[in-house]
Parts: sequence; C-alpha cells; structure tokens
Amino acid sequence: MRNILLLAAAAAFATAAVAKPGDAPSPLLKPTPSEAEAAIWATRFLTHFHYKPMPLDDAMSEKIYKRYLDALDGDKLFFTQSDVAKFNAYKDKLDDAIYDQDLAGPYAIFNVYEQRVAERVSYARSLLAKGFDFSKDESYDYDREKATWAKDDAEVNDLWRKRIKNDWLRLKLAGKTDKDIRDTLDKRYANYIDRVRQLNSEDVFQTFMNAYASSIEPHTNYLGPRASENFDIAMKLSLEGIGAVLQREDDYTAIREIVPGGPAALSKQLKVGDRIVGVGQGENGQIADVVGWRLDDVVDKIRGAKDTTVRLEVLPADAGPDGKHFTLSLVRKKVSIEEQAAKKSVIEVGKGDQARRIGVISLPTFYQDFEARRRGDKDYKSATRDVEKLLGELKADKVDGVIVDLRNNGGGSLAEATDLTGLFIDKGPVVQVRNASGQVEENSDENPGMAWDGPLAVLVNRGSASASEIFAAAIQDYGRGVIIGEPTFGKGTVQNLVDLDEVAHNEKPTFGEVKMTIAQFFRINGGSTQLRGVTPDISFPLTVDAKDFGESSYDNALPWTSIAPAKYAPVGDIKSVVPMLIQRHDTRTAGNVEWKNLEADLADARALRAEKTISLNETVRRKERDEQEAKRKAREGLAAHTDDHVGNATPSADPASKTVQKIQEAAGTSRPRANAADAEAASKKTGDAKAAANAKSTSKDGAKNAATQANANESDDEGDANSAGDDGLQPDERNINSDLAREKEAKQRHDVVLDEAAHILADEIALIRADNKLAQQVLPHPVATKVD
Repeated sequence: MRNILLLAAAAAFATAAVAKPGDAPSPLLKPTPSEAEAAIWATRFLTHFHYKPMPLDDAMSEKIYKRYLDALDGDKLFFTQSDVAKFNAYKDKLDDAIYDQDLAGPYAIFNVYEQRVAERVSYARSLLAKGFDFSKDESYDYDREKATWAKDDAEVNDLWRKRIKNDWLRLKLAGKTDKDIRDTLDKRYANYIDRVRQLNSEDVFQTFMNAYASSIEPHTNYLGPRASENFDIAMKLSLEGIGAVLQREDDYTAIREIVPGGPAALSKQLKVGDRIVGVGQGENGQIADVVGWRLDDVVDKIRGAKDTTVRLEVLPADAGPDGKHFTLSLVRKKVSIEEQAAKKSVIEVGKGDQARRIGVISLPTFYQDFEARRRGDKDYKSATRDVEKLLGELKADKVDGVIVDLRNNGGGSLAEATDLTGLFIDKGPVVQVRNASGQVEENSDENPGMAWDGPLAVLVNRGSASASEIFAAAIQDYGRGVIIGEPTFGKGTVQNLVDLDEVAHNEKPTFGEVKMTIAQFFRINGGSTQLRGVTPDISFPLTVDAKDFGESSYDNALPWTSIAPAKYAPVGDIKSVVPMLIQRHDTRTAGNVEWKNLEADLADARALRAEKTISLNETVRRKERDEQEAKRKAREGLAAHTDDHVGNATPSADPASKTVQKIQEAAGTSRPRANAADAEAASKKTGDAKAAANAKSTSKDGAKNAATQANANESDDEGDANSAGDDGLQPDERNINSDLAREKEAKQRHDVVLDEAAHILADEIALIRADNKLAQQVLPHPVATKVD
C-alpha cells in the first residue's frame, strides 16, 4: 500500500480513444487471466480495509450491474428493453463472476454494447443523405438520465433521428452549407464507431471495476496501469518526455502546445498544428506509422526514460495530406507541468491614498511529488513550498493583502493541506482524521511562525473540494481570514492508493491500483465538510445547484456527522468585520454592470439547465438564438460604457461568467466548468465507453487532467461558447489554431469574481487601518495557536 493520503472529488477512470476510421468489425473482447486476478486483489482490499467495508454479495452485484450499464449507456441511446432483459441474468451474478475469476459476463455485455453502437450510428449516417424538415413542430428530449430503455429498435432509432436532426440544425444555424454539414456529421459518426472499436480489454475491465468501486462510495476508484501512471504525473506535476501537449485532429496526433524549456521547444523544429505521423525509439529504431492510432497509444511511444532518444516523423501544419514529411530526434527530459502549479498576480484596487495592492495566489491543486520526497530529494515538488516562495515575492512587491484562490481546486495531498495552512497560522491543529476503527488523530502545523501574517481572504466555489475545504475550514475556524465565494463541494473523506502490483510482487505494472476511502476528516471545531462543505463568510452567486454538482449529487455519499472539537484558540475575530464588508459589497455590486451581467448569465444558465427538451423547429431556434445574442450584446454594451472596476489582473475568466446556451446542452457537448479536479488535484480525464460513443468526454465531476497539459496527452478543452456563439462543432473538429485563439480570448476576459474579492479584502484593509481596536481583533494575535 502506498503511504499517500489523498483528498479529492471522484471521477470515472475508463479510457476513451481516438480511432482510425474503418468499417471492419472488431473482434469480440475477452477478459485476460491477469484481469481476473487483479479483480480478486482489489476485492480483498475493498471488502476488508475500506472506511465503509461492504461485502461483495448479491446485493452489491445489483449495484455494480446498474452502474456498469450506466457507464456504458447512461443516456439510454443504445440498448433496448430486450437487451437489458437478457443482461438481467447477470444482475445478481457479478459477485460470483469476480470470486470465480470468470468475467465473461461483463465482457459479453460490452460486446453487445459495441454492436449496438455500430447499429445506431450506422442508422444515423443513413439519415444524412435525406436531410431534415425543420418546419415541423417537434422537440428533442436530450436529458435522458432518468429515461426508461427504448422498447424496441424503432423507438431508439427515432431518438437518434432527433439527435441527428439537432446536430444538423446546430451546424445550419452556424451558417454551414448542407454539403459541409453532411461531410462533418458523417465523419463525426464514423469516428464514434471507431472510438468504441478501439477500446480494448483493459478499458472494459477498468469500466467494470470502477462500477464496483464506486458502488461502495463515490470517491473509491480502480485505476488500470495506464491511468495509474497519469495519476502519478498529475500529483508530481512532472514527467519524462518531449514537452508537448497533443490532441487528436482527424486521424492525426497534432501538437496543441509546446512547453517552454522542454525538448520540443529547444529543438525549434516543431510548431503548433504539426502532426506526428510516425514514432521510433532510439537513433536507429524503426519508425512506426501512428496515423489513426489511439492518442494514448501514441503518448506511450513518445514518453520514455530521461536521456533516451525518440524519433518523430512529422507532417507540417501547413502541408496537405500528401505533403513532405520531416524527421527529427529528441532526447527525452524531465518536463514540469507548470500550468497546474501555484501562480501569483497583483491587483490594484482604488486610487491615490486609497490605493491597495492585493496579491493573488492561484492554486489549482494540492500537489506533491511523493516519490521524490520519500527518496529524500531536497527539491521535491510541493504546493506549500511554491506558495511560500510566492508569498515572499508578494511581500517584496509590498502587497497590502493576499487572496488564496482555490476555485475549482479539487484537492490533493492531505499533508500539503496541513502544511499550507501552517503558512498562515503560528502553529496548531489543522484537521482531525478519523479512521474506520473510530480513532481520531490531529494533523497539526508544528512549525512556529507565519509566511504571511497580514490580511487574508480565501476565494472558493463549488469546485473547491477536499484539501481545499480543509484549508478554507481551518482558516475560517481560526478566524485567520475571510472566506469568499460559494459553498464548497462537500467532500470530507480521505483516500489512499493501494498498488496491487506491489502487494502481488509483480515485476511490471499489470494489476493497477485502487484508490480507496480509508478515513473521514473533520474541522478543528468538530464539524465536517462532508455534504455541507464550507459556507463562505461572504456569499457570491451560485454557479451550479448542489443537486447537480458536488457531494450531495451522489446517491451513496457518506452522511454528515461531527466529533469533539480539537483544542485550539482562534487567532483573530474576522466575524467582527464581516457585516461591514457585506454591506460594502452589496452597495458596490448594486451599481456594477459586470456583476449584474454575471448574475443575469447565471440566471439564464439555471433556466436553461431546468429545461429538458429543445425545439427542432428552425424558426423557433433562430428566435431563441437571436434573443440570447441580443441579451449578450446588450450586456456587453453596458459593460463597455461602464468602468466600475479597477483591477488589472487578467487570470482565466471564471467559468460562471459564460452564458450556457441551450443548444450546447442539447448536443451533449457542454459540461460543468466549475469543476473539481479529481483526487489529488487533477485526475485523468479519460472519458468512458459511453463517452467514446457519444462524444461526451465527461465524468460526474468533469474532472481535469493536469498530466495532459505538459506532454504527450489529450487536450481537455471543450470549446465553450464565447462571443462567437455556437459553431456546432465538437472539440476535435476545430482547427487547433482557431481553437487556441478562442481559449486565449477567454483567458483575457476580465475576472469579475476575483476582482470583487480583491475589493472586499481592500475594504477590510481600509477598515482595520482606520481602527486600531478592530485591527487587533481581526489580525492574528502574536501567540501560539495551540492550547494545551
């Protein structure tokens, strides 16, 4: 068992793939002996060492069965009632399948699924030649999470007819010609089939074992060998490779981003949009043609040990399919994933004597290189170390206050949550952890002194989970700073990684890992963040409803409970100033056009989410689109003539500021962007078998993979709507450079949420500077925070 305590929101870990187009059916998949053995090893730990151990019996089998079907066909677009009636024979037999090491049943279900995908999508492609009548008054019920299975092929085909009609209408409203629409959709649906056909035995096993693991509790997962490797990369924020972000583009593996300082950048021979068509090992190794390969298979060939050579055959971005290739050799090096590392910025608030400099620490994840720390590496990667360094730089910049921005930070290392809190308190308990036996231990900051003892705010949203909640709760309980934003995710559990290959003494990665809940954490005041999250001192508009996203959206989440408080003494009394800050916040935002636009955008988004159907009548859709566009232009026009903010920082725009368009919801391409990165901060975004078929690269949490951002792996951009409106395309159908331009535009938008948080902290600074007594109450006392 790896001695790592992890904190984060859950995600599905099943692999989706990009495929080489082709109509030949793939062979039926079968379980391997090693997968059957891995299932036994995983079961031993899940049934005996989980925080909430549950027997693997007939009752659990029924839960696994339900989740497995949901993973494959959650929107009920492929199977019919007769299919499910046949599958029901396995409903209470999956426990026996695991114990008897006979996984033929789950694989048989998958093979039928693959066949149904081919049938449904082939039918969809046949409709393209006929076109559609958009004058009819009919609608598409696109939210099918609670729908029943179609009774027969005729009913499910009608669902697909409406789905395809909606896809066509989206492209038509975007100005595409009928020929372009046919070509785009035919290629899209062909790729759906190919992606599923390229799923392999490991993918099916991982999907099935995740159905088992997540049936116990939402944050328990199975990770196959490939997912385990990506998980490790996400935690340590580094890997050994060439330093390029890759994504699929038609049949090619294309370069989306080149990481500064990496081998690819230093070669000065590669550029964004170049397509990798072949990969060879060593100076003289044969180059394998990788056109049409799964993206993760190409990644595996490009990654490798430090100081080894990989040879790439490249088709330049500006060359046609028959263009001239070139070959280059790159020596692999250690590449840092800086996108997920802590960063700083400074926001100027006010003018003249009222000017305040607010430092911002943006922390996407509580990362730590566990292996390097275990080895005794003095320079191991650590969120706390990076933040401490940035705080020193902000001090040198003479900032008046600091905001720690934890929006969409899904968690990470428990040790990092404790150590990071220690930068802002003298010393004392940070979090209480209760194991399955009921024993409670305190995790404390033992290092006296603070890296920052000035005014402090913590900015959170619904995507702030686990380790983020530990930090925010401790800061709140100590009265050390003001918590601003939305109620957080509500995860109050601790996970550990069990390396099944290590316990089985395998020489090579074969069995994978189990991420298993082993404890529950509690605030130092005795309360829990489980289900309830951390309630901010100053609330901002909700970006997403609790029933749709967060711990309370899971049907098997652990209940809220509490324990005795730890012995601690608050270091400040932030409550004495909060009412004044709220009053100033309300007054300021009442006249802030950007803030009002944000509230209006969120109201529109909630209204659209509440709708479960969309019209397939062109006149109705054009009217709806024009109304949305008119609203957007009116809001932009008001904002352009108003200068209610003074902030000059331009970090990534808050996802809540974008209007959610109904047309994207219907297409199934949108996802919650206020998302908690999975476990340990940025888990693998892989998509499951269902995602491969219907292009929903989503999980329950919308988890995002840090590892994808620094080397050969898949880009996670979903192409949200921006000022250009909906283009009707899937992410991999867009030109990389135009897609990057959209992304850059989004990042440059003013972050009204962060700006308002800076104003609130500036208000606090003004209040305490004008009142010494208030300052003594709010700022940390010069005493230890531990009470013996």
